[in-house]
Amino acid sequence: MPQRHKPGTALLILDMISEYRYPDGERIMRSALRAAPNIARLRDRAHAARLPVIYVNDTAGKWESDPKAFVDRCMQPDSRGRKIVQLLAPTPEDYFMFKPRHSAFFGTPLHALLEQLRIHRLIATGITSHQCVLFTAMDAHVREYELIVPSDCVGAGAAADTRHALYIFSHALMAKVVGSRQVRI
Repeated sequence: MPQRHKPGTALLILDMISEYRYPDGERIMRSALRAAPNIARLRDRAHAARLPVIYVNDTAGKWESDPKAFVDRCMQPDSRGRKIVQLLAPTPEDYFMFKPRHSAFFGTPLHALLEQLRIHRLIATGITSHQCVLFTAMDAHVREYELIVPSDCVGAGAAADTRHALYIFSHALMAKVVGSRQVRI
């Protein structure tokens, strides 16, 4: 039986599927709207190259266990994040898991999944650049994953937060920070 995905690289999409109903959600959503088309293009490239796409998502304080119901709720007409979710909704071939805290590795099966898929390089995208993406990148770094952070695929409520996070990604975590079109898949 052929492998579903090629080993090596995986695309992480962090916290983009959301209703954006939390403090500072309006500002973060504006940043997410700018990043979403770039993430969607990168996701499409990953799909074409048979790379795994893994969504890891917060649930805004309410523990969730049904990804489909969560995505459906985020796509309702009254959901702030509807446009983003319509653009980035997971496909049946993608992986989706919930996280209880900032890092995608904390309290999730992410590391076990990455080992099973024989992944050694992660492309980290999503929001918020200075919190969830950064904490996930730190945990990936200590687990010795290679990191790529497309600068136009991350965001936060304030541009300064993203600039600071990009500096930490490249200088402290040795991540390759480039535009999404420069990411080699």
